[in-house]
Formats: sequence, structure tokens, C-alpha cells
Amino acid sequence: MDSSTHPFRSVLYIPGSKERALDKARNLPADAIIFDLEDAVAPESKASARQTLADALKTGGYGKRAKIVRINALTTEWGWEDVRALKDVGADAILLPKVNSVSDVDVLADLVGSDMPIWTMMETPVSVFNAREIAAHRQVEGLVTGTNDLTKDLAARYRADRLPLMLALQSIVMAARAARIVAVDGVYNRFRDGDGLKAECEQGRDLGFDGKTLIHPAQIEITNTAFAPTNSEIEVAERQIAAYEESQASGQGIAVVDGQIVENLHVVAAKRVLAKAHAVAEMAAE
Repeated sequence: MDSSTHPFRSVLYIPGSKERALDKARNLPADAIIFDLEDAVAPESKASARQTLADALKTGGYGKRAKIVRINALTTEWGWEDVRALKDVGADAILLPKVNSVSDVDVLADLVGSDMPIWTMMETPVSVFNAREIAAHRQVEGLVTGTNDLTKDLAARYRADRLPLMLALQSIVMAARAARIVAVDGVYNRFRDGDGLKAECEQGRDLGFDGKTLIHPAQIEITNTAFAPTNSEIEVAERQIAAYEESQASGQGIAVVDGQIVENLHVVAAKRVLAKAHAVAEMAAE
């Protein structure tokens, strides 16, 4: 899996302990699956969940979906065993929770080897302050926002506009963009509230996130739609590229689309839109 071209509109958490959920995930239209051994698994089930997930990944069948395993923190009694059991069974990346600094990533990198991509949970105030260094680590390919934990640690109130989290959200996106890696927004807890989910997806998309983490399959369709380029955006992008190329060929130097000047920076953004549309189409064609 190439994280630079793969879409990450919908990133669904699946408990690593539930065989039925692991099987169902093979046919869900999510761009990525986070197979969770941490919050979704009770302490007494950690060992059995580890084996259940390893067996599922060895069996395969997840198609083009990115397969990301969230292990337990390496400071717990389960984390190191999670790594040993799952680093060589077909995962595309290991997701490390409770990250505070780049040194936490270094510990995992030493355990998984230099070829395994690492994703990190950005769920503490310290991780947000250190986001630039974490994102710049040689093996880190994605940042996952833990909005519930951030809200708790900030002692913030829940607001639909997420104003108390805005500095953290923007810092995470900024760090990811500086490192040219993936940034995924946090979960929306009211999984039956489609309108609320849509609004939060649109906010995350406007902030620059690549997609959103989900807690229920019912959230996938709304999220996939919100983080995919619209037909209108695709059409405008195509016209911008064509107009700019025509202006360059004719020596005019200036292109205009819908009354707006089109410069090279607009073309770069337009090509990004078309690349994402192509990646989305590739996922849909599976």
C-alpha cells in the first residue's frame, strides 16, 4: 500500500477480538481499517484478541483496504507482545497509541524494523506540541487524531463547532502537511446522527484532513462522500488545468477560469483533486 496515493476518507475501527466484525470488514466500503487491540478489547481478552486478529490478517481478503493495527501502548503489559505477534502477518502499518514524543516512535521502530510504516495517535496535549517532530520521523506515515482523549485532557466542553480543539486539529494537519503524510480526523461519537456527522466531516475536510476515523459501519457512506472530490470540483479542476496549459502553450502567461486568474499553485491543487478522484474511483472499482 502506498499511503501517498491511497485514499483515507473512511478509517473504521474494528475490535480485534470479534471474529464476526473482522469478517464483515472484508466487504465494507471503508478505505482503511484500524484493527484495534487497545480501547476496544477488555484486559482479560487481550491475549486471545491478539491471536484472533493475527489469524484474520493471515487469512486476508481485505482487498485494497489499508490494514492498520492499533497495538496497546508499549508501556503496558500487552504492547510488546502485540508487536511480536502482528508485525509480520500482513498489516500495512502499526498504529501506536499514547504517543507523546518522537522517542516513543523510536522504541516501536526498533521493534518492528525499518520496513514497517508507523502511524501515531495524536491524543495528548504533549503529542500536539510535538506533532512536527513526530510527523517527521522516517517511518511515520500517518497521524490519527484522538479527539475524545484530547477533550478529556484539556478539560474542554463538547461543542458542535469543536472550537476548544481547533488549535490541536490545525496543528496536527499542519504537521502532517509539512511531512507530506496522512492526517485523519477523530471519531464522531453519535453514530446515528447523520447530519451531525456530515457537518463534522465537512469541517474536517475544510481544515485539510484526508478523512475521518469511524466507530460504526453506518458512518462510512457519509464520510466517503464528504471527503471525496465533488463532480463540480473535478470539472473545475479539469478546466483550470486545461486553461493553464493553453495559456502556457500560447505564451500568454495568464489563464482565467470563471473570472478568476489561474496560476501554477491552482494547477497543483487541481491535480491533487484529480489524483484523489482517481484513487477513490480505484477503490470503488474493487
